[in-house]
Amino acid sequence: MNSYLIKNANIVNEGTIFTGDVLIKDDLIVEIAASISVKSSAVRVIDADGHYLIPGMIDDQVHFREPGLTHKATIATESKAAVAGGITTFIEMPNTVPQATTIDLLEDKFAIAAEDSWANYSFMFGGTNDNLEEILKVDPTKVAGLKLFLGSSTGNMLVDDPDTLEKIFSKTNLLISAHCEDEATIRENLAKAKAEFGDDIPIDQHPIIRSEEACYISSSRAIALAKKTGARLHVFHLSTAKETALFSNKKPLKDKKITAEVCVHHLWFTDKDYATKGTKIKWNPAVKTEKDRDGLWEALLNDKIDVIATDHAPHTKEEKDNGYLTAPSGGPLVQHAVEALFEMHHRGRISVEKLVEKIAHNPAILFEIKDRGYVKEGYKADLVLIDPNAPWTVSKENTVYKCGWSPFEGTTFKSRVTHTFVNGTLCYEGGRYATKPNAERITFNR
Repeated sequence: MNSYLIKNANIVNEGTIFTGDVLIKDDLIVEIAASISVKSSAVRVIDADGHYLIPGMIDDQVHFREPGLTHKATIATESKAAVAGGITTFIEMPNTVPQATTIDLLEDKFAIAAEDSWANYSFMFGGTNDNLEEILKVDPTKVAGLKLFLGSSTGNMLVDDPDTLEKIFSKTNLLISAHCEDEATIRENLAKAKAEFGDDIPIDQHPIIRSEEACYISSSRAIALAKKTGARLHVFHLSTAKETALFSNKKPLKDKKITAEVCVHHLWFTDKDYATKGTKIKWNPAVKTEKDRDGLWEALLNDKIDVIATDHAPHTKEEKDNGYLTAPSGGPLVQHAVEALFEMHHRGRISVEKLVEKIAHNPAILFEIKDRGYVKEGYKADLVLIDPNAPWTVSKENTVYKCGWSPFEGTTFKSRVTHTFVNGTLCYEGGRYATKPNAERITFNR
């Protein structure tokens, strides 16, 4: 039995911060009060004076590369990095090898996670141009949702047949998450770049090739189709200010049919960073202008954008060190996302209360996740302690991703994750891990 008493924490929950104690027994939060006393020596007391206690981040978009791409990452290695970074639940994408486009292949991934994952887990089912019958067999109470690549990315699962798309949107009752970039626009822009630069295209052309217009065309089409069919649509990783006008803040999140996500890298980097970071910040969709970054922040804070995620997508350093045309898109983020967001809080971008809403409360609402995402009695004890005054600098030596690098190398964060609880187990503490994980397959109130 796990029993912990967290004392004197600055507890962040549902828009408030208050100082108090939290008692954990087994996998649950059993009591929250201004002061709790226990006499049993079986209860470990943690003095959290000066620390924030937040619900663990629920990351709704990661690529952990297993099966088939395990030279880059595994569910074990990346979920371990996630809990070190305060992420207690993840939803992983289907573009592995083989792609998770049948129920049997999807369940193979669940089986791996049941053995190896350090964080709670679910997976997206992958849609293709020819697997509608399999999509319709997926049980929405057991799977996070359906992922559609409306622009090609790692794994090339492009769904580009208009009739197929309309049938999927019309017939599935799954939450549809979409990667939106218009392939025809990208191909045209790439041809122009090749004509100008040959095969030696500079990395700063990436947001020109995978342009604002490519994103907007695809996002607007997906939203129009969702409105036409009544589908439940969640648009992943917005990267442009222009796209934010497509979303509304007129309804509470629980009533929205069309929602949006922004990722940490689009809130942090701009196209000016290509000069120093190169292909390390090559993502799809591309990191764009400072105006785009500011527009994303505005939409996040006014609730047109609902959640923050990572789109953690590691590649080896050797792969990323190639030229523009061959370096793959994506980078590792789960270990540093929460601390990067707290750094943005220190810089005045976002309140701690709003930050917690976007990384924990809202993903739980959006995906209808059962008993997680809050610091509440009776909820699962997925909790994170953060010291807001513990400066440290990201380096290769303190990075735990299997790929061994981070786009944040050389960055100093003022805050640090000190403790991560997953289902009441203290799985990470000050750089040390529990002897074994205690993760669970998440369930949904659908």
